[in-house]
Amino acid sequence: MIGTGVSATDIRNVRDLFLSQQYRDENKNLGQWASREKILTRIESIFMEPSTDSLGDLLEKFWTGWMDLGNNPESIAARTALKEQANLLTTGFNRRYNQLIELQKSIDIDIELIVSKVNSISDDIASLNKKISRMELGGYSANDLRDRRDLLIDHLSQYIDVNTSDQANGATLVYVGALMIVDESDAIHIETRDKAGKGYVSSEIVWKGTTKEIKNLNGELKGLLDMRDTIIPRYLDDLDILAETLVTEVNAVHQLGYDLNNTTGLDFFDENFMSAGNIRLSQDVLNNVTKIAASQSGAVGDNSNAQAIADLRKSLFMTRGTATMEEFYNTIVGQVGIDTNKAIQLKENHALMVEQLENARQSVQGVSLDEEMTQLIKYQHAFDAAARIITTVDEALETVILKMGIVGR
Repeated sequence: MIGTGVSATDIRNVRDLFLSQQYRDENKNLGQWASREKILTRIESIFMEPSTDSLGDLLEKFWTGWMDLGNNPESIAARTALKEQANLLTTGFNRRYNQLIELQKSIDIDIELIVSKVNSISDDIASLNKKISRMELGGYSANDLRDRRDLLIDHLSQYIDVNTSDQANGATLVYVGALMIVDESDAIHIETRDKAGKGYVSSEIVWKGTTKEIKNLNGELKGLLDMRDTIIPRYLDDLDILAETLVTEVNAVHQLGYDLNNTTGLDFFDENFMSAGNIRLSQDVLNNVTKIAASQSGAVGDNSNAQAIADLRKSLFMTRGTATMEEFYNTIVGQVGIDTNKAIQLKENHALMVEQLENARQSVQGVSLDEEMTQLIKYQHAFDAAARIITTVDEALETVILKMGIVGR
């Protein structure tokens, strides 16, 4: 508030540009790891480990089903139980694989929304650039508009990598990497463009109206793109490797055995569907459990083939002959946990840095009501003291003048 005893010649917007850029750098890192944590938490819920319906549990029950059949190779009940357990396992593979694909698609929607936000914020910054330039060229202060623009740039840094350059006319240029997204009066929009993804149509981010992909993204957009294009595909590939190994190795042994009708050379899994997304039992086994080959000789009561398949559980097929199938799956789940914990830790670290940098910025550019009140009280006391001095001097002068006047008469 401007009082009547003084006049304001200038009101300046004080900012530390170095602190502001540090804040935005940390804010983009916070946005990246926060988006990663959000997606990874959803992936943990997809794998459902540990639980009685987890893929690890279903795989264990599948091997147990073969052991049970080995204990009673002629039993229709044991064969039916094995078929049902194998069906649950293939369904478990299918569901988790397809849920990860659906998660990628939902990330595409999130990316579309953020691209729209980036364009909207860029438009607002460009509009403020024009208003600030006009006001300051006319000799008026545009501090409020500058504050609004700085807040918008801070907000933009949550989604994408931003750098700024202040101009003499009051405008601020905003860059993504080395390319400008806001000039002195206009915004350059970005958009998504379809591209082939693993199992579905994905998208990439380009400058609007071009095919030029934007590489230096950072922020939430980088976090989402990394999850969609790198992290989730790695989990999908690992599930595919596990499913293909399971189909190949079980079928190889199953084909050597004999079913209850002394038929050999039969598949247990359908060899035409070997990915985690479509793994399924062979039509022979689905239609008739007597087609399950538990014997290696065809003799009544021979359980050697069922036992051989059950023993695959202990075979080191995975990771260049160093891990079993269950150990390989546990490694997948363990990696999800590692990735999630890393995202949580880094998000918390960057959130703390953002808070500290914001406090440092506010110590330079912010207005502390407590500090201003303290200063106001100090000035008030100084004014009161000065007023008392003036009053005392005035009274002394009055006394001197009056007494001198009496002497003069």
